[in-house]
Amino acid sequence: MAANHRVAFDSIAWDILAPGARHKVFRDADTFLRLVEFTHGFVEPDWCVRGHVGYVLAGDLDVDFDGTRVRFAAGDGIFIPPGEGHRHKAVVVSDAVQLVLVEHA
Repeated sequence: MAANHRVAFDSIAWDILAPGARHKVFRDADTFLRLVEFTHGFVEPDWCVRGHVGYVLAGDLDVDFDGTRVRFAAGDGIFIPPGEGHRHKAVVVSDAVQLVLVEHA
């Protein structure tokens, strides 16, 4: 559990996910709080079917929902249910995008 219920992302090291993608993760049981950063070098190789709930901190991101793109910008919330019917790929629009995501194992 986070001390005083505060997650200090400054004290968590970045982990590289793929070229152009990195994250910092706080875990508590089966819940993950992630600070995620994407740059133009990021290309999602496969469709993602995981659910995501979060908030765009900075930048612009298109999410391709099986051929339909939706733009998310700083200040937007994200709610993507899990499952094949909501499969998606992230496409970076600005130089970099930072998000906070809450996910469950």
